[in-house]
Amino acid sequence: MTRVILFDDGKGRLAPLTDLRPSFDVRTGALTAVERWRCIRGEAPGLVVAAHRRASVAERHPGVAVNVPVGGDDGALVVNGRCAVSPEGLEALGVGEGIREEGSGDLVAARLDAAAVARFVAAGGDDGGEVAIVARPALALLSRPWHIRTFRDRSLGADLALIVSGAPACDAREMEFVFDAHGVIRREGSRIYPGAIIDAEGGPVVLDTDSVVRPGAVLIGPCYVGPHSTVLERATIRPNTAIGPWCKVNGEVGGVIFQGYANKAHDGFLGDSWVGEWVNLGAGTTGSNLLNTYGEVISRAAPDGLHERTGETFFGAVIGDHVKTAICTRLMTGAVLHTGSMFATTAPVSGCVAPFTWATDAGSRLFRFDKFLEVARAAMARRKEAPSAAYTESLARLHREAAAAYHSKDAAARAGS
Repeated sequence: MTRVILFDDGKGRLAPLTDLRPSFDVRTGALTAVERWRCIRGEAPGLVVAAHRRASVAERHPGVAVNVPVGGDDGALVVNGRCAVSPEGLEALGVGEGIREEGSGDLVAARLDAAAVARFVAAGGDDGGEVAIVARPALALLSRPWHIRTFRDRSLGADLALIVSGAPACDAREMEFVFDAHGVIRREGSRIYPGAIIDAEGGPVVLDTDSVVRPGAVLIGPCYVGPHSTVLERATIRPNTAIGPWCKVNGEVGGVIFQGYANKAHDGFLGDSWVGEWVNLGAGTTGSNLLNTYGEVISRAAPDGLHERTGETFFGAVIGDHVKTAICTRLMTGAVLHTGSMFATTAPVSGCVAPFTWATDAGSRLFRFDKFLEVARAAMARRKEAPSAAYTESLARLHREAAAAYHSKDAAARAGS
């Protein structure tokens, strides 16, 4: 079978999704692209990333070939890490043939011979224009944070079908309060406490290894609960939700993807959103996912970016890694909260907020890196994790960029006054 190589081309404006991970490690459904292709092929794909990401990616994926050509005499199938849903015709590509996205012109996937694979990897995921294009889908790649919502249902549906196809469904008679039409999948160590309600009539419900559903929780499929994650008492998990590993989730949650290692342990609504790693949402934090006008949500990918149409009527927030909110924080429709920000304001949080913003009613300032890292270490220690040298350097690099932008904006404001 032809080997697969996932490449991160660094294109689009995907921050904060990709601040601390390449595109193929972003959870777009129940799985990331790396996990998805491992399930499909039964082996880890090769990975291609920018040089500055190599150490952190190799650390995240031990034993996986990073920036090394893989494949045999038949070459390899190279797939863009921003591809959340396998494009039609992918497996039918002949050697030297590829798919480019209409409009952006970005390479979606191609089948390359061994020599072309070596050139492709050496060029950091650039085909040099040598691929013959046989298809041009209108939208195939994530290029803005809100595309996580655009591709969510198809990505989650395909992931759950993949998981369900390889695992026997539970006997619904073994569990109380189960409405079973599409299957309830429980992997080793998963637990459902008495009084929980599992509704799989609209789609499968998958409880991964050592996941826990506490008494009184309601799960409505299609949905996924990742390894070691806990759905707490009386939580309502609505359809099209995917909870990554080591999360604690409560309140009303619908259409949300949790990357992993996040806490939403209290009441409050969150809908049609993406939540990064090491996020903590304070009690009563609530997000809006629908405008009062029922109109299309307008959002910005970056603080200095243009307002853009998202194509979505239902779109809540993109919440970057290490974001923290105080109790009763309100998140407005279409908010994009960049990595490392902290919010303790009585006013709603709206718009696109720069990374490492420390926001209180007294105003906003830059979160000092030493204090941020102290908080990050404390949060990670609660999951018996610690930031590695490579991860810390990724955070420091991001903070240096944020500090430069902050001070430049501050200097411009002072000059204008």
